[in-house]
Amino acid sequence: MSAITYGTAVRTAPVVTTRLRLTRRGRAVIAALVSLPLVIALVSMTLNGGGATATSGDVVVATVTVEAGESLWSVAAAIAPEASTADVVADLIAVNDLSSAELLPGQVLIVPARYAD
Repeated sequence: MSAITYGTAVRTAPVVTTRLRLTRRGRAVIAALVSLPLVIALVSMTLNGGGATATSGDVVVATVTVEAGESLWSVAAAIAPEASTADVVADLIAVNDLSSAELLPGQVLIVPARYAD
């Protein structure tokens, strides 16, 4: 009688790696999903654009017209003599969006609300 012996080597199937390929339709879907939040934000800002407008009711804006020879310091001292002049100057620069402390004759300055009478 004969004996048949089988080897102990185990054969495994080769591992096949696949690469993900996106079709044109897949790329379009991903682009749409990524850009959707941006589109929603833009639409909501466009529709809400008029929500932050100021009302023109009974709001009184105090202004000061600069005369020749006046400085920002003298204007600040005139509109709020009881307050710190340096603080008033800083508020005038901020409210009027001034790039420097130089004033021109005839220039109109908006007086900050806390110093308006």
